[in-house]
Amino acid sequence: MNAPEHSAHSSADAGAPAGVNAQRLLWAGFMAIAAAGVGFSIRAGILGQWAEQYGFTQTELGAITGGGLTGFGIIILLSSLIADRIGFGRLMTAAFATHIVSAVLTLAAGAAYASGGKPAAYFCLFWGMFLFAIGNGIAEAVVNPLVATLFPKDKTHYLNILHAGWPGGLILGGLASYFMTGGADAKPVAWQVQISLFLIPVAIYGLMLLGQRFPKSEASTSGISYRDMLGELGMLGAAVICALLALFFKSDLQFPLWLAAAAGAALLVGFGAATGWKIGYPMLAFLLLIHALVGYVELGTDSWIGKITGSIMASPANGLLLFVYTSALMFILRFFAGPIVERISPLGLLALSALLGALGLTLLGNAEGGVMCIVAATVYGIGKTFLWPTMLAVVSEQFPKGGAITIGATGAAGMLSAGLLGGPGIGFFQDQNASQNLKQADQAVYERYKSDKEGEFLWLKSVGLDGKKAAVLEDGGKEAQRALDLMRSDKATNPKAVAEQESLVKWWDTAAATAPTDKKLVEAAGLFGGRQALKLTALVPATMLLCYLALLGWFKSRGGYQARGVHH
Repeated sequence: MNAPEHSAHSSADAGAPAGVNAQRLLWAGFMAIAAAGVGFSIRAGILGQWAEQYGFTQTELGAITGGGLTGFGIIILLSSLIADRIGFGRLMTAAFATHIVSAVLTLAAGAAYASGGKPAAYFCLFWGMFLFAIGNGIAEAVVNPLVATLFPKDKTHYLNILHAGWPGGLILGGLASYFMTGGADAKPVAWQVQISLFLIPVAIYGLMLLGQRFPKSEASTSGISYRDMLGELGMLGAAVICALLALFFKSDLQFPLWLAAAAGAALLVGFGAATGWKIGYPMLAFLLLIHALVGYVELGTDSWIGKITGSIMASPANGLLLFVYTSALMFILRFFAGPIVERISPLGLLALSALLGALGLTLLGNAEGGVMCIVAATVYGIGKTFLWPTMLAVVSEQFPKGGAITIGATGAAGMLSAGLLGGPGIGFFQDQNASQNLKQADQAVYERYKSDKEGEFLWLKSVGLDGKKAAVLEDGGKEAQRALDLMRSDKATNPKAVAEQESLVKWWDTAAATAPTDKKLVEAAGLFGGRQALKLTALVPATMLLCYLALLGWFKSRGGYQARGVHH
């Protein structure tokens, strides 16, 4: 896949450099993002097959799939920093190659298991999923500034079309999971067939990029130096990113608080030295903070909403179908962002979206039954549709001199927030409210199912329910016993892990007697916790609404919202 870099005069129609097929590159980017959506959706549905065929415990499956959003955000950030230096074409070639290698490694798990057992299969799946996330991050870092460059006069419209690829991939992957994972009377389709579906959009975008010329970013074409691109982000914008990275050091790498803060500060000092200590723009830092909220409410909520709505409707399958439905709404509506912003401006669209997002989450938190779930999910789905791509467009229109760096920093802020704040935060508030509800309902049941460890989120602490015990209650101890048998048969298993699993199985031997009564109370507490978490999450888009209204007022005082040129 040869992808040389070119800069040329703008064409009269799309604004793309001469000799560059803007539409072909747009749809190639669409397919690259769709590949990520397909892979993420299908992976959730095949974990059970991996557990059954290769003997993985739930902890091992979590390690294989963990860190997706956070790692995604870090790769976007790193790739964005070098995109203007090495070129869009070379990075997309790297993304394609990484996707292919990830597929080869993942599909080799069966043969690896046959020759090297469980450790070999684990190696293939872990690194296959890791490379899949890297490929997605590299592609995301390229296609956003690429489309902004190709369509400089209509960024909101075309970035929304580009990001319709994500819900499109979620739809395909979600439907594949629904129909291929089998049921009580049907065997699932082989996981190798299911996971291979993500290779279809990968192959399509690879073929579409073959022989294409890639433009340089607006900033590079205009002669902006790399140092000035970094300076456009500035110390203020970098401070937002470094704060999120410090949180990553503490949460994911388990650094002590002082060391995580010191590492974040050191990165900021290094950035300042590289840019000549340019302060940057308060508005850009403000937009990065808002996009961190977007990541929290959109991707963070998506990590949980299928499970929560499945509980409300008493059907996990219906929860999955509802998620597919809201993804379909996003897919369709993102093609109509252009005509909408012509009437109400990008910030007006964002304000309306935040309002609907807050309303939809509040309705979901109070929904009773399937009909109200559908109504509430519709409002929420419409609300979240335009947030991510339109925010990218606003940043690119207001700070085009930053090239791939500023738009990449925006995407990274959203992904890092989703992985570090959204997913964990919504999970924490579910645990906190569920445990309080169960404690009030029956103190003895609460004592039986409470966690031995205190959960933490930022500065908040709470003793939630033990997820392992709740899972044992859900399936009557089958998975716990299966995992223990596997551990005992594997001589490489840590004795401490075996002892912990034995303790869990022994606990179930005594708890099984009260399971029928306990299960109703624990499920009710879990549902209550999910509802309350959605209501609390509604405060995030409500805060975003206030931010967008403030920006609308500021722009109105200056004559209205207008895109800025590279040489502003």
